Amino acid sequence: MSQLRIATFNLLHGQPLALDGSPLDFPSEAGDPLAGAIGGLDADVLAIQEVDRYQPRSGLVDQAAVAAKAMGATDWRFAAALHGRPAPVAGWVLDDSAPGLQVYGPAEVDAATGLPSYGTALLTRLPVHHWRARRFAPAPFGLPLRVAGQRGLTPVPDEPRAALAAVLEGERGPFTVVAAHLSFVPGWNMAQLAGIRRWIADLPQPYLVLGDFNLIGAVPRTVLGGATALERSAPGRRVREVRAARRARIAAGEPRRRRVREPRPRLQGWHDLARIPTYPSHRPAVQFDHVLAVGVPRTAVTVSLAPRTGVSDHRPLVVEVGL
Repeated sequence: MSQLRIATFNLLHGQPLALDGSPLDFPSEAGDPLAGAIGGLDADVLAIQEVDRYQPRSGLVDQAAVAAKAMGATDWRFAAALHGRPAPVAGWVLDDSAPGLQVYGPAEVDAATGLPSYGTALLTRLPVHHWRARRFAPAPFGLPLRVAGQRGLTPVPDEPRAALAAVLEGERGPFTVVAAHLSFVPGWNMAQLAGIRRWIADLPQPYLVLGDFNLIGAVPRTVLGGATALERSAPGRRVREVRAARRARIAAGEPRRRRVREPRPRLQGWHDLARIPTYPSHRPAVQFDHVLAVGVPRTAVTVSLAPRTGVSDHRPLVVEVGL
């Protein structure tokens, strides 16, 4: 069984930080700090959040393309949750010419350079069978948060979020990976995570869900486990079809068939492949960034770490797992 290196990293738009966590100026080659950080992870599959595309604040860099080149990704997608520019206090000044979700990949490098955007990306060295993307609307209210470079708490409105799913080909067959960045508003982010579980229900297991969920401890795996249980216990189309067929046989006068009880499939529990604090990067105290899995045994994980890099207020979370 091959060992794959799986990682998730909230980039904070590639912002270079000093040892004490304070922001530094971007160098003349604005993508270099990000390229160095991504290259050092040596990931086979990488989810990145808070990704800029042609934003003035980050040197007009297509950060998903920079990251893909740095890790040697053979395929990737960037899902723009929004098009526009960041604005103090207001959050974002949106560009109405590109509303809704837009997805960019290798074929769109150097395209739409006049439409600065922001979102989530998923990059891989593995063959890809299928891509899928979705956008989550922001919560109707924000929260006071700690912001890099600001003292105390800063009122921050919520923003649209994006998620990407890919069916990848591993040594033992296909599996599904999701990259997501969820709301920081409690409850809203849990609903988004449960929505992701329903969204990928028709894709092949095992599942790996990666990203910054703005949730800590057992909450993410509990939310996903609850969504799975509800999904399996809800009466679906197959149940309705069986009941309709039974009523038709009774109406036609056919003899009643003996009911054979089949064993129920055992619920597979969602679990964290790594439990390591990732935030803030200069002194990690909590884990907002997760690699959650179902269909992957805990014993398949051989390495888990959260190395420090020269960018972002988050540390990347990296696991090596047999798939």
